[in-house]
Amino acid sequence: MTDLIDKAQESSEYLLQQEIANRCRFEGESEKECVECGEEIPDRRRALGGVKFCIECQTKLERKRR
Repeated sequence: MTDLIDKAQESSEYLLQQEIANRCRFEGESEKECVECGEEIPDRRRALGGVKFCIECQTKLERKRR
């Protein structure tokens, strides 16, 4: 039974690493205001680079893509 648990953990770790590797990478200068709603984008978020949307608008955009 331990083998099944180990395999499940390995599979879970592999999937997590794949998600991390496939995440969006931001490049370029971030916008100061969201291009969708005009809300100010916090400095910590803008520090990622290439950010164009506030968290709320980015979340909505990602939900539509799914």
